[in-house]
Amino acid sequence: MNIKTEITKIHYNKEAKGILVKLLEFASLLYGIGSGLKNKLYDKEIIKPKQVDAFVICVGNITTGGVGKTPIVSQIAKYFVDKGEKTAIISRGYGGELSNKNINVISDGKTIYYNAKLAGDEPFWLAENTKGALVLTSKNRYKAAKLAVEKYGVTKIILDDGFQHRKLHRDLDIVLMDSKMGFGNEKLLPAGPLREGMEAFSRIDRLVVVSKDTDHKRAEKLAKIMGKKMKVQAFVCYTEPDYVYNIKTGLKLADGAEISALCAIGQPKQFYDFLSNYKIKTTVDFDDHHIYTEDEIPSGIVVTTEKDAVKMLNFNRNDIYALKLKTVIDVEELINGRKN
Repeated sequence: MNIKTEITKIHYNKEAKGILVKLLEFASLLYGIGSGLKNKLYDKEIIKPKQVDAFVICVGNITTGGVGKTPIVSQIAKYFVDKGEKTAIISRGYGGELSNKNINVISDGKTIYYNAKLAGDEPFWLAENTKGALVLTSKNRYKAAKLAVEKYGVTKIILDDGFQHRKLHRDLDIVLMDSKMGFGNEKLLPAGPLREGMEAFSRIDRLVVVSKDTDHKRAEKLAKIMGKKMKVQAFVCYTEPDYVYNIKTGLKLADGAEISALCAIGQPKQFYDFLSNYKIKTTVDFDDHHIYTEDEIPSGIVVTTEKDAVKMLNFNRNDIYALKLKTVIDVEELINGRKN
C-alpha cells in the first residue's frame, strides 16, 4: 500500500472513515493552529510582508495537488513580455536537485542554464515555454525578487505557487481551483487537501476555475457560484487536449494507437481522460515530481505529460510522446479585472 496514494484518496472522499482518518484529523488540528496563527500575525500586520520595486502577481492554490498553475503562470508572463516589460517567474523549485536555499537562475530569458533534473520539472518547462522571461528558483522568494529587480531590471514578477508564502508583498493574488475536484473533503492538511482554512479566502483577488474537460458547463456554473460566494471576480480557464507528439521528432501520434500512459502529477485521472482517442493498455502513476529512470518506462509507445517529458529527453528511446494541452484564458481581463 502506498500511504501517499491512500491519503490522497481520503482527501477527495467525504465519506472516508477509519483509524487513519482519525489520526489525520488530529494532525490537522495542530496544522490548523500553526497555519491560522501565521495568517493572523500577517492579517493584524504584526508581521509585515517585504516589498520590492516591481508589480508582483501570485498564482497559487488553496489545495495541494495539480490544478494547472504552470500554463497560466506562463501565459501571464508572456502577456507582460509581449508588452515589453522585463518579467520574472519565481518558483520554489520543488523536485529539482539544485539547492533552493540559493537563488538559481534557471533562465535569463534567452539561455536555459539547467536541465529538468536540476531545475525541477515545472521551472524547466516554464523556461522552455516562456521565452523572454527570467525564471528563478529559491525558497526565499523575497531575496529572489530583490535580485530580479536589482540585477535584471525586472518590473513584473509572477510567483508560481506562492499563495501561502506571505513574506513577499504581492499586488494581485490569483487562486486556482479544479472544476472537478474542488476543495475535496474541505479539511485541512493532512486530513484533507486544504493548505489553509477559510480565513485565506479574504486574501483572494481573482478566482480561476480550471476546466479540464471538453464540456465546460460545470466549470462555468461553478465560477459564477464561487464568485458570488467569495465576492471576487471569477474566471474560467479552458484546458483541453490538443495533440500528442513525439518528444524527439515532434511528429504527431495518430488516433487509435495502442499506448501506455504514465505521469507524476497531482491528479493523474484527468490526464488519462484526455487520452480517450487512444487505446490505453496500461496506466502507471508516480508521486508528484518523480525523477524517472529509463527502466521504469514501459515498452512500446508511451504517452506522458509535458511536465514529465522534460525529464525523459535524454533517454535512449524514440517512442516517448507527450500530450500538448490548449489553455485558454483572457489574461488581460484576468489581470486588470472586468469592466462593469
